[in-house]
Amino acid sequence: MPLGLSYLSLHLPGSHSLKDKRSRLKPLLARLHKEFNISIVEYDRLDSWQQAELGFAMICNDSRLLQPAHTTILDFIRSHFPDIQVSDESFEIID
Repeated sequence: MPLGLSYLSLHLPGSHSLKDKRSRLKPLLARLHKEFNISIVEYDRLDSWQQAELGFAMICNDSRLLQPAHTTILDFIRSHFPDIQVSDESFEIID
């Protein structure tokens, strides 16, 4: 069963503390989990106020559906969370 792994680098302009960063990321992570049923976590830059590294995983029975799902999730972030900028992203499929 193919597994899609996505990595996102985020920039949170205007974030002035770790508490502020967490208050902006928590709704994003919860919403993505709820809307797309993905496992998602902040895995790096935990002590940086304005940057975050997120990783999420998707499993599907058809690997051709994973890339469009990744793109849909990126579009969702950009449209529903305009104050959070995706500065870099990568995607890989493990069969």
